[in-house]
Amino acid sequence: MKKRSLADRIGQRVQTEPTIRGPLAAELAVVLPQLQTQFEGCGDVLYHRFRASDSRDAVIVYINGLADVISIDHDVLKRMMEPQNALTASSLAELRAWLTVMDSKEHVTYEEMVPELFSGRPLLLVDGIPGALSLGLVHCEKRGVEEPQAESVIRGARDGFTETLIVNLTLLRKRLKTPALKIDTFSLGRYSETDISVAFLQGIAKEEIVASVKNRLQRIEIDGIVESGMIEELIEDSVYSPFPQLQTTERPDVAVAAMLEGRVLIITDHTPFVMIAPTTLWSMLQSPEDYYERFLIGTLIRWLRYLFFLFALLAPSVYVATLTFHQEMVPTTLLLRITQSREEIPFPALVEALIMEITFEALREAGVRLPKQIGSAVSIVGALVIGQAAIQAGLVSAPMVMIVAITGIASFMLPQYAFNIALRILRFPIMIMSGMFGLYGLILCILVIISHLCILRSFDVPYLTPIAPIQTDSFKDTLIRAPIGLMKRRPAAYASPGNSKRQGEPEKGEDQ
Repeated sequence: MKKRSLADRIGQRVQTEPTIRGPLAAELAVVLPQLQTQFEGCGDVLYHRFRASDSRDAVIVYINGLADVISIDHDVLKRMMEPQNALTASSLAELRAWLTVMDSKEHVTYEEMVPELFSGRPLLLVDGIPGALSLGLVHCEKRGVEEPQAESVIRGARDGFTETLIVNLTLLRKRLKTPALKIDTFSLGRYSETDISVAFLQGIAKEEIVASVKNRLQRIEIDGIVESGMIEELIEDSVYSPFPQLQTTERPDVAVAAMLEGRVLIITDHTPFVMIAPTTLWSMLQSPEDYYERFLIGTLIRWLRYLFFLFALLAPSVYVATLTFHQEMVPTTLLLRITQSREEIPFPALVEALIMEITFEALREAGVRLPKQIGSAVSIVGALVIGQAAIQAGLVSAPMVMIVAITGIASFMLPQYAFNIALRILRFPIMIMSGMFGLYGLILCILVIISHLCILRSFDVPYLTPIAPIQTDSFKDTLIRAPIGLMKRRPAAYASPGNSKRQGEPEKGEDQ
């Protein structure tokens, strides 16, 4: 039997629902029963019927909890029911001009009206006027602007994105006071109607990258978008790659810096995580504080991060390969110490490493899932207790516990959590190959990873840019963090060629 596509199944469900289509009638006695049939079973859809000052019947339809009932009472009901405010409107345009609500829209069909209602905008229908007026009197509970917990910095801004799209867009506008900041908003999801905004700087971002982002988003056919991670998986170039091809951030300053380089933001309603496209391997290893501290400190910390990136990926595998096949590479004194600690260990080095790594990953996940008040304490105490107990029981050796601990600390230094997960996934096959074939297996895995990174792309931008392909102008912000005054051009991979210069030459003064 031929399987139906997701779009076909969703379309069938939509067709089985009681859906009213076509233009809205002018008679309220006709429209209101149709609306009640359409929203049957929706207990949060409320209808407030009243008589306007000209004795015409009218009704306000709104969602309980999403509409601002205080503003409805003051700006709509009070004005329409007072005798001195004679309602003489005979069309939606006249009614809109007569009301004191600034944000209002005219709708003449059911298809236009229903999404507005479920977005929180109350609908005003007046007998004798065909169509409905949606009012921008929306009120819903929302979280305040707070510091992002996953991207904390010592020096830098303390505000972060929230779950409200309009608040996130406002945080961007506060930092970029220019009409060049373009924001294109549309909805995704047949049932969720989730608002998605694409933000970029016109003239700086490459037009082909902007077009690619919009085309991939508009091709999505799904019943609902719950979180931005669903969109990420639907639009990335290689869904089977362990490496993330979009960068995520909760920090407005990071998002603005990315747009100034020519990259594009994908902002999803109901989530504080903003996606940045395209991205590269080096972007995943950079932190906002690299640019907020002086360049020497930023460069030193970046080198330290690169070093521990290799530790997080390769340290257990190097240890397993060396002890299993290449003991001659270890200094004699150190080898004797390691051998002495492993005399009573019943497992080979590979099994020992797998036990410790799996245990460490379990403790890390337990610390994340537990409540915040006890999560960190349980994960730290659990690691100490289990590690010491395992050594005393003779199940693992002390050097192996130290290697796994260093690996865990190294992984915590990586700024991007999604990139950290990719290293955690790759660490296990590399360990297995190293335990089976020694350094030959380790080198083979490294070559496979490098080959994969060379062919991986993020919105048609090579993942290893600017190292492969080589773009020497961007080296100042890759292996090192050059002084801000020397980084005069934007990355060629993102920025439009016509606007690649980001700063001019300083004027020569007496003090220079």
